Amino acid sequence: MKAKRNNLCPCGSGMKYKKCCMDKGNKEGGDLKAEYLKKYGIKLKNEIDIAGIRKAGVLAVKTLELVEPYLKPGTKTDYINQIVHDFTIKNNAVPAPLNYRGYPKSVCISINEEICHGIPGDHELKDGDIVNIDVTPILNGYYADTSKTYFVGTPSREAKKIVSVSRESLKSGLEMIMPGNTTGDIGWAIQKYAESQGCSVVREFVGHGLGFGFHEPPQVPHYGNRRKGIELVPGMVFTIEPMINLGVKDLYILDDKWTAVTQDGALSAQFEQTVVVTEDGYESLTPYDLDKLFFP
Repeated sequence: MKAKRNNLCPCGSGMKYKKCCMDKGNKEGGDLKAEYLKKYGIKLKNEIDIAGIRKAGVLAVKTLELVEPYLKPGTKTDYINQIVHDFTIKNNAVPAPLNYRGYPKSVCISINEEICHGIPGDHELKDGDIVNIDVTPILNGYYADTSKTYFVGTPSREAKKIVSVSRESLKSGLEMIMPGNTTGDIGWAIQKYAESQGCSVVREFVGHGLGFGFHEPPQVPHYGNRRKGIELVPGMVFTIEPMINLGVKDLYILDDKWTAVTQDGALSAQFEQTVVVTEDGYESLTPYDLDKLFFP
């Protein structure tokens, strides 16, 4: 039988396979990086790469913290974009969204029924809005991607529900990250929780690998079945970013060809972190407190 990473080693040493014979030039050890690149197009990251992505992640989280005080009624979304842009450049980084496939701004700002990819402009935030801020800096060639959904002013009961369910959905997905589990396990956990709360999971947009580029393999759906998809191994870096709707899962794209909105006009929320699979679980490379309610 094929040995798994956390099984006892077949050699009889009494040690776990990952600590014993796994790295002795066999397919699951020394050739794992080549295998995942050839089979899935996944570029496993080494410690130097992970350190670089971690630094970009620190900048991403600091960027979110910087804009939080400005998320109040009357603030124009283009003003938030300028803050993000200037802070990113000041820190010797590049805002990845700017000019990416024609996207015209440095940050995605999605409000209320907007699911993702909202374009900043003259729109003013209003009391009771929920707003997702999604930032991706490139620092020294490394990408990190993260987002939060915030309340603007006093939230409605519906706003509190969708933000809470979205946040808990991300936590459910994170709990499934460990070597030997699969991308399907992550999606299964998210879908199970979100639907148990009477909400729906967007299908068209998924988590994704990143680090050397903005979007790399693998795709990480936020729905699915256990034990399906790609097995998680140390060095895999990807985002989990479930987009959860208060109503139906269906969407359409506005005439700007970017902004995705819920088909029924119901609220949508999202939280996102960049993670790396470790020997015993995962590390968030864009860490922030998911047990905190995100009032600005």
